Amino acid sequence: MKVSLFATCLVDMFQSNVGKATVELLERLGCEIDLPESQVCCGQPAYNSGYTKESKEAMKRMIDTFQDAEYVVSPSGSCAFMFHEYPHVFKGDPVWEPKAKKLAEKTYELTQFIVDVLKVEDVGAKFEGKATYHTSCHMTRLLGVKRAPMILLNNVQGLEFTELPGKEQCCGFGGTFSVKMTQISEQMVDEKVCHVEETEADYLIGADAGCLMNIGGRIDRQGKPIKVLHIAEVLNSRNRIFSGQIGED
Repeated sequence: MKVSLFATCLVDMFQSNVGKATVELLERLGCEIDLPESQVCCGQPAYNSGYTKESKEAMKRMIDTFQDAEYVVSPSGSCAFMFHEYPHVFKGDPVWEPKAKKLAEKTYELTQFIVDVLKVEDVGAKFEGKATYHTSCHMTRLLGVKRAPMILLNNVQGLEFTELPGKEQCCGFGGTFSVKMTQISEQMVDEKVCHVEETEADYLIGADAGCLMNIGGRIDRQGKPIKVLHIAEVLNSRNRIFSGQIGED
C-alpha cells in the first residue's frame, strides 16, 4: 500500500521526531511511504482567521501536490481535517471542487488510517509507564476520530492508561486563538495541566502537535515532571525511554 505523508508545518519545523516515528511505524506495517517535497502549509491558520481568499493558493498547491497519491496520511487530526474542509471551501468551483473532494476522500489521520484502513488494532508497541491522553478538538469533534487512538493505546504492552478528567475541554491552543486571546488561553491550558496532574500520569500523549506544544510548554514553564509525547512515538516504541518533552528523547 502506497502512502503519501502529509507532514504538517509543526512536524516539519519543530517535531521531526514525530515524522520519523510516523514513517517507521507505517513502514513496519507494510506501507511504502512517499514524502512529496512540494507540500506547504494546508492554509488552516489563514482560513480560520477569515482570510479565505488568501488561503486558497496554499490549498490549491496542496491539492496538486497530492493529486496522484493513493492514500494521504497525517500525524495531525487538525491538519487532516483541513483537507476534509477543502470541498466546502471550493464549493461551486467546477475545477477545484472535484479535486478537493478526491483529496478529502483519501486523507486520513494516522491512527484512523491504521485502524480503519489497515485494519490493525495492535501495532506491537511496548511502552512502560503511566499515561493519559488528550483528545484534541479538531480531531474528535470535526474529523470524528475518537475510537482509533484508544484502541491502539489499549494494546500497547506495559502502558498503564488513565482517562483524562475533562477530556472534552479545549487546551486553549486553537491556533491563532492562543495569540489573540492570550489570557483566556492561559487559563484554559492551566486547567488542562491540573487535570493531567490529577491522573498522576508520567506521560501525556496526544495526536495533534499544536495541542502538545501548548500543553507541554505550560508544563515545562511550571516545572512539572510530566513528559509529553505524540502518539506516533508511543506506537513506534519498543520499550524506549523518553526523557523530555515532545521533540526531546
